[in-house]
Amino acid sequence: MGSLQRHGGNQAATAARLGCRPSQLLDASASLVPFGPPWFVRRSLMWAGLTAPLRAYPDRSYAGLRRGLARLHGLEPDWLLPGNGAAELFTWAARDAAAAGLSVLAQPGFADYPRALACWDGAWRPQPLPMQVDGSAAVGAAQAYPAPPAGEVLWLTNPHNPTGALWTRASLEPLLQRFHLVIADEAFLPLVPGGEAQSLIPLLPMHPNLVVIRSLTKLYGIAGLRLGYALGHPERLAQWASWRDPWPVNGLAAAVGERLLADPAAYRSWCGRVQRWTGREGAWLQRRLAQLPGITPLPSAANFLLIRAEHSLVPLRQALERRHHILLRDCRSFEGLGENWLRIGYQSHRNNRRILRALRQELGR
Repeated sequence: MGSLQRHGGNQAATAARLGCRPSQLLDASASLVPFGPPWFVRRSLMWAGLTAPLRAYPDRSYAGLRRGLARLHGLEPDWLLPGNGAAELFTWAARDAAAAGLSVLAQPGFADYPRALACWDGAWRPQPLPMQVDGSAAVGAAQAYPAPPAGEVLWLTNPHNPTGALWTRASLEPLLQRFHLVIADEAFLPLVPGGEAQSLIPLLPMHPNLVVIRSLTKLYGIAGLRLGYALGHPERLAQWASWRDPWPVNGLAAAVGERLLADPAAYRSWCGRVQRWTGREGAWLQRRLAQLPGITPLPSAANFLLIRAEHSLVPLRQALERRHHILLRDCRSFEGLGENWLRIGYQSHRNNRRILRALRQELGR
């Protein structure tokens, strides 16, 4: 894909190109909650900046952060490994995967998985996913994962990025017997109403070949801090820790993460708020998009959705940027998609209405 961006959220470069300030952009190219982080996170960050984390090196074991994550998921701390966002952890998952054999990657799919495999010359094959563009699937309903082709390693994304499909745990569990290694990316799952019921985390103690990767970035809107974590067998995670650079998570991010996870009830309350927003705005936005001429939205359980057209949507995306300062995700970086697709990350209701007005205006030209 050359210089095409693998991720959304490139506000600084876009603002420079458009001749405006980043704060003037409505960024629906990245899929983050629009109302985070909580006030106490901002206060914790300010306090942390005035105390030890800036003066001292972070704790290399991240013991406090691991304890908070372990308490949240009902595991021992050595089953958790904090990372510099999920992206860093994909790199070490890919090292394991490359050594295990052929990886199976769903298409369309997230470009970070082949990026990580390429670091270790890891081989992979595609698994084409069915694209439900006829509206037959219920919005938010969990689906059975389609049978994957042969391979030694399976990479899963639940809910799937970029389609927003939510896979059932019942359809995923048998795959743990079939593959030597299963890497489950659940970065968006805490944002999905009822999503935790499909998580593979409860299966970890019975399956040492399973790794689950999660992100606090999406849930709390703290992409600038870079904070994710892996859950897996302690021996595997200890090996990952021995491979990587010292202190991959900076002291500020670790301090904020500890504060976020200090109260499991507060975490659950925040997740409930986010999931209500996902369900409410998602259903409303998909209905409104379906009324617009020339585009078709796909049903999605996640906090983003795909739209498709019979023609290139690159001019539409460019017009939204230039005339409305609205950023949508160019989908050409997703293997299996092309110019006819765009992804929209849900915003506040007011800003979702702004996106709809701009789309209606541009599609009517």
